Amino acid sequence: MTEEEIKNMEEEEQVLEEQNEQELRDTQDSEDSTSEAEEPAEEQDPLAAAQAEIEELKDKYLRSVAEFDNYRKRTLKEKAELILNGGEKAVSAILPVIDDMERAIENGAKTDDPAVLREGMELICHKMMKALESLGVKKIDTDNADFNTDLHEAVAMVPGMGDDKKGKVIDCLQTGYQLNDKVIRHAKVAVGQ
Repeated sequence: MTEEEIKNMEEEEQVLEEQNEQELRDTQDSEDSTSEAEEPAEEQDPLAAAQAEIEELKDKYLRSVAEFDNYRKRTLKEKAELILNGGEKAVSAILPVIDDMERAIENGAKTDDPAVLREGMELICHKMMKALESLGVKKIDTDNADFNTDLHEAVAMVPGMGDDKKGKVIDCLQTGYQLNDKVIRHAKVAVGQ
């Protein structure tokens, strides 16, 4: 064998070794790429599950928002109806009193007796007070009561009434009323000084 042939053989061996190394690298790369390809497939399953869960939660959220919006609209409608028709109970309670007043006016023309007219007016007044009481309205008591700024409005101070009348209501000039324990009109009173 000549030197040239030995060199050629060495070069061929070298080329073969390089080819083997290249093939080995290629197989390793292909194994790495297949393992990388398998990893996203594994990740896609949890990813798909997460996407499905997100869609489900989004659907629940949208339904909750729609339900709340419907609730809000319904309560606004009910509130508007209450405002418009809220006085219905009060008007229904007062209508019989108005009927009695109309009958009293008609019958008042038939009689000249003031006692009969007065009696009719008193009956109508009592009926009106009962109607108001059924709605939760009551008079504020002023008979020998202590002056209370929450219930009374002092319009006059009466001096020289004695120590026992000091700070007490002497006279009621205008009756006060409460609606369900809320003062809707203070009683105007004269107070002892």
